[in-house]
Amino acid sequence: MTDEGSSIDPTKPSIARVYDYLLGGKDNYAVDREIGDVFKRDLPGSVAIAFANRAALTRAVGEIATTTDVRQFIDLGSGLPTADNVHQVAQRHAPESRVVYVDTDPQVLVHGRALLEENDRTRFVAADVRNPDDVRTHPDTLELIDFDRPVAVMFSAILHHVNDEEDPAGIVRYWRDHVPSGSYFFVSHFRSGNNPETAEAEAVLQRTFGRGRWRTDEEIESLLDGLQILDPGIVPASLWRPDVVDNPWNSSGERELTVWERLIAAGLARKA
Repeated sequence: MTDEGSSIDPTKPSIARVYDYLLGGKDNYAVDREIGDVFKRDLPGSVAIAFANRAALTRAVGEIATTTDVRQFIDLGSGLPTADNVHQVAQRHAPESRVVYVDTDPQVLVHGRALLEENDRTRFVAADVRNPDDVRTHPDTLELIDFDRPVAVMFSAILHHVNDEEDPAGIVRYWRDHVPSGSYFFVSHFRSGNNPETAEAEAVLQRTFGRGRWRTDEEIESLLDGLQILDPGIVPASLWRPDVVDNPWNSSGERELTVWERLIAAGLARKA
C-alpha cells in the first residue's frame, strides 16, 4: 500500500518514492527528498533501515527459491523497482518462477508496466493491500498464480504502514486462509526500540503520511498467528539468515548492529 491515485502528483510525497530516495534511486521528487532528508539529517544512520530491509527481502526470496518447491510469489506493496527485485532474484535461481507485484502508487504503476514488457512471468496489479480479495481475485493475479499450489506471500515493509484500526493481522489472516499448505510468508516490519529514535521516526511518518506504526517483536509475531515461524524467528533484519544466498546489501558481518539497524525486523513463516 502506498499513496492512492490515478496520476503522479509531484507535489504530494509518496512512501514508495521516499524509500527509493533513501536507497539511492532517482525516481523521486523534491517533496520526497525533503522527507528523506529529515531522516538523513535529523536522524543520522536511519537510512540503514531501508538497506537492511531490502537485504532481508532479497535473502528471503533466494532462500525460498533455492530450498523449497515454491515458484510463485505475491509481493504486496512492492514499491519502486530497485536492485534485485523479487522476480529477478527468484528467476535467477528458478527461471520458471512467477511474480505478481501489488501497489497503488501511480509512479510504481508506470514501472510495473515496464516490468511486464521485459518479463512474461511477471504481472502488476494495481490494488490496495488493505483489500486483499481485490488482489487475489484480480484477473492478472489469477492468470499467473495457481492457488491450488503453494505461494510465497511477501509483506516487505508494508504492514507497518497499515494502522491498527485497519487490521493488519486480518490482512495476513486472509492470505493464510486462501493459500494452501506449504505456502510461505515473509514479513519485514518497523521494530519498536522503545527509544527516542523510534519515537522520532514514527512521528515523522505519522506527521507526513498519517501512517507508520512501530511494533514490538511480540506484536509482529502476532501478525503471523496460525503460521509456523521458522528459525531464527522475528529478529533484526540484518540478523535474519545473513549467510544465505543473495546477500548483496547486507554488511553487518560480526560487528555490533547500530540502533537503527535494530529498528527493522524480519521473519519467515510457513503454513503447515
